[in-house]
Amino acid sequence: MVIGQQAESFGPAAVIRSIKEKLPQSEWLASGEGAARNKVDMPDHIKEILAQSHAPKRVTENQERTDRIRGRFEQAAADALELRGMLVGEEDSKAWWRTPRDTPKGGRPVTKDDPLTVLVTGGGLAGLVTASACHALGMKVAIFEQASSYAPYGGPIQIQSNALRALQRISPTIYEELVAAGTVTADRVSGLKIGYRKGNKLAGLYDRGDWLVRFDTLGPALEAGLPATVVVDRPVIQQILVKHGFPEGTVRIKSRVESFEELGDGRGVRATLSDGTHAYADVLVGADGIWSQVRKCLHDLADGAGGFAASGAAGGAIDDAEARKLAKDTVKIAAQADRRFSGFTCYAALSSHRASNIEDVSYQILLGDKKYFVSTDGGGERQQWFALIREPAGGVDPEPTADDPHPKLRRLREEFSDTTGDADGNVWDPFALELINAASEEDIKRRDLYDGAPLLATLSPQRLLSPWAKGSVALCGDAAHPMMPNLGQGGCQSTEDGYRLGQELSKVQHTSEVSAALGSYSRVRVIRTAIIQGFAQLGSDLLVDFDLMMTIPILGPFFLTMTQLSMPWILRFLYTPEF
Repeated sequence: MVIGQQAESFGPAAVIRSIKEKLPQSEWLASGEGAARNKVDMPDHIKEILAQSHAPKRVTENQERTDRIRGRFEQAAADALELRGMLVGEEDSKAWWRTPRDTPKGGRPVTKDDPLTVLVTGGGLAGLVTASACHALGMKVAIFEQASSYAPYGGPIQIQSNALRALQRISPTIYEELVAAGTVTADRVSGLKIGYRKGNKLAGLYDRGDWLVRFDTLGPALEAGLPATVVVDRPVIQQILVKHGFPEGTVRIKSRVESFEELGDGRGVRATLSDGTHAYADVLVGADGIWSQVRKCLHDLADGAGGFAASGAAGGAIDDAEARKLAKDTVKIAAQADRRFSGFTCYAALSSHRASNIEDVSYQILLGDKKYFVSTDGGGERQQWFALIREPAGGVDPEPTADDPHPKLRRLREEFSDTTGDADGNVWDPFALELINAASEEDIKRRDLYDGAPLLATLSPQRLLSPWAKGSVALCGDAAHPMMPNLGQGGCQSTEDGYRLGQELSKVQHTSEVSAALGSYSRVRVIRTAIIQGFAQLGSDLLVDFDLMMTIPILGPFFLTMTQLSMPWILRFLYTPEF
């Protein structure tokens, strides 16, 4: 998709839409009520799965759990701001990575006393998990994070069953801490709803808020012998990994890797930080987000391709004024970085609010034309929500004024109005505004959504053989495979990356073998992530013509039936115990 171009219908869908708009509309066909079965949150087939003896049992929301989850979030955020566990002061000046090694040409043996050394740039989930995986297997690691602190940013992260298994294999302690800190979301129903009244007697009638597709994430996890999905606050995840994943002083903040130099012949890599400091190691891992500077250097991308990574660590420093500037700059960065604009801008917030359907529903999407609204249980009587709206990239909200003090809230209340309707006259299900109105203007963050192809963006033979790695340098997480949030697998795939990267590097017995190990990691991971990224892209792109599907006889019911039938198979692919 062209950078800045709005998502739109194309091909057969455009022809069908054009014909439909010219046909006379029948009020009789659109009259009537939606089926009663589509108003039931918990269907019998999901009740049966949740009732299995080895399934986690839902515990009703209560004050003790709310206080515990919110209290742990506040403590983790405070610990981050106090720089607990960070590399500072005298220890920084004596860090192992500052000293260049006199490694002979051809490399050196890797032993328990002289282990492989790994630099990780980016202190978000991908970087922290990668460092934890490598340390658990005896490697010496260092993390460089460009943010000035691990400021609270973004909502909780869904750690789905596949990612939990990867973390369990890396460190049982990390796994146990995360499960104890998290809220199980697999103990309720998930699915797709229609945002407003849609359909007709021939294709099916749906009232606003009716279910279109319902599924559970627990059944496929139990089949694969995997733990149930949990949601955990981002600062809590960070602090658990910092505390239990590697030694204190591993993470150096205010540190951005600007460039690197391959020393060649098994002698590793020299990274140059933004302050001019040099760091030396056998391996450099770029976990620095979608606008990765390491990726820019690795793939010889144009100047400007490496931008500010608004990651779980760095993004907390961005206020509304900085976000407005970043939105414009990102359009330019994306063009240089070969990233695809999805056609959606995203408003997001974490609302401190007990949702009206919290006991039965953990995740739902309200679908509509030009936009959709996603919500998920954030734990502690909070709801994390995303409003995705189709429009060109680079858009910003007006600055607050006396006449319009809350421009983001005002827009969202208009877009998802449950009384007068939106600009197209569609009157939305009240649940969207239930969550939007529970957020403050300051809580709501806006960003354009970009993703990219993990496979072929070039015909370079080297990149075809090893898409994410070259020599002693490799990419992981969003730096390698940014994806749309529809499946909630972005962080989960980053976690799998970290596990697999550690496994492949653990096989290295001589530094001359590093390049082959990183190439193997890249080839093992790229096909799986490409498929998952494709699912996420397809799911988002199909929403462009969703309203059209709902009014076409045969095609509409077929589309919904196939979506319902395919979800268990998609989840089975996601929830594999091997990656």
